[in-house]
Amino acid sequence: MPKLKTKSGVKKRFKLTASGLLKHGVAGKRHRLMSHNAKYIRQNRRTKVLSKADTATVKAWAPYGLG
Repeated sequence: MPKLKTKSGVKKRFKLTASGLLKHGVAGKRHRLMSHNAKYIRQNRRTKVLSKADTATVKAWAPYGLG
């Protein structure tokens, strides 16, 4: 059997926590922030944890783990 490839976008955008959850940066924080209100910018300041349903999909894209 040939080796499976990891999606290159996944290894750039996600980190695995010690408990097996996936951290990711929040979208919409790069430019044109004047259109967002202060609450949105403040609440999305740090990384977020991916939902359980999305975690299963992303882990399938990284067959040998992340990191």
